[in-house]
Amino acid sequence: MELFVIISLLIVLSAIYSYINARFIKLPGTIGVITIAIIGSIGIIISNKLNTDWARRLTELAHSIDFSRTVLNIMLGFLLFATAFRIDKTKLKRQMWPVITLSTVGVILSTAIFGGLMYFVTDLLELNVPLLYCLIFGALISPTDPVAVSAIIKESKLPQKLETIVSGESLFNDGIGLVLFITLLEIAEAGVNSTDFHKAFILFTQEVFGGIALGAFTGYIAHRLMRSITDFQTIVLVSFALVMGNSVIASFWHLSIPLAVVTAGLFAGSESINIDKSERSHQELASFWELVDEMLNTILFVMIGLQMINIPAINNYWLIGSISVIVLLIARWLSIMLPITFLRRSLDVNYGSINILTWAGVRGGISIALALTLPGSEHKGLILSATYFVVIFSIIVQGLTLNRVISAWYGDKK
Repeated sequence: MELFVIISLLIVLSAIYSYINARFIKLPGTIGVITIAIIGSIGIIISNKLNTDWARRLTELAHSIDFSRTVLNIMLGFLLFATAFRIDKTKLKRQMWPVITLSTVGVILSTAIFGGLMYFVTDLLELNVPLLYCLIFGALISPTDPVAVSAIIKESKLPQKLETIVSGESLFNDGIGLVLFITLLEIAEAGVNSTDFHKAFILFTQEVFGGIALGAFTGYIAHRLMRSITDFQTIVLVSFALVMGNSVIASFWHLSIPLAVVTAGLFAGSESINIDKSERSHQELASFWELVDEMLNTILFVMIGLQMINIPAINNYWLIGSISVIVLLIARWLSIMLPITFLRRSLDVNYGSINILTWAGVRGGISIALALTLPGSEHKGLILSATYFVVIFSIIVQGLTLNRVISAWYGDKK
């Protein structure tokens, strides 16, 4: 299909699904959209067997979308920037230590725990998935998705402190998880014995700290530029140039695009450039990026629903997919509990918050996009299908029940 036709159909579907949800179903926005999209995909799969023309057209649409490239190279930068640009940096600074700990140590711990447990489970089920591939699975599924998290906690009753931790962690752990995924994948392709681990560590460091440095530098320059003018069109263009410029430069220099864009968004944040509260241009800029965020969110969740058509033999992996959900929740809980246990005074997070932080750790389209980039192997179908199970459970079940968990574990204690 032509690019314009693909974009048009996606926007039309997004508008239809959003209207159906807002008018009839009335679930929280993104949860309702993805639920309708999944039901629609099931209907398309069934209709394909009846050889209907409309189902064939929508199947062509699903196959025409390069989901991984669209999410990782195009949409992710804008979505991360929109969230980082509007985040309250004063609150983030107060919770910076737990955010950094959970987005680094937490991701590495979760990857290791999930990979180890999945290796044991797959061996028990005689699926024979190598430990390295289980760790790769852990790296792509462990980071919480900032897009899904920001969409869901908007509707939640999370205490302000925990909301800041969850939002901040999801912004940074995405970049760490992506770099970890790429590193493990390169080791798997080269072979453990042929891998130069010193070089891999250098590349890992370059991606992480180089991305942060690039984002800080470009974000500060954009911050100064946007503060010096009041022309709305120019301010918007500068903010767009910041996102797209960071993405291109980071890709060219082999730096982490997510970390570069997030850091740039924090440095150029809407609060720091909006000094005069009576001046409308800077206030409207924050509203503009909120609108971009919500529109791209809706389109992304429609795309996640459509991906069900592209995942081969997903019904063959329902057992391992269900087990993956449980294993990930265990890994997430332990990856939060262990840092809190050993760094309780400095983190200032109580044990009662572990359950909320675990349940609020939602996964989304980025995990599916990474799973789709896996090279063709006998293990790809299993990992891709199980990832889809985890993401759908995470968005729909965790998203719909988060407030109940908050009431059960926080409201009573309060």
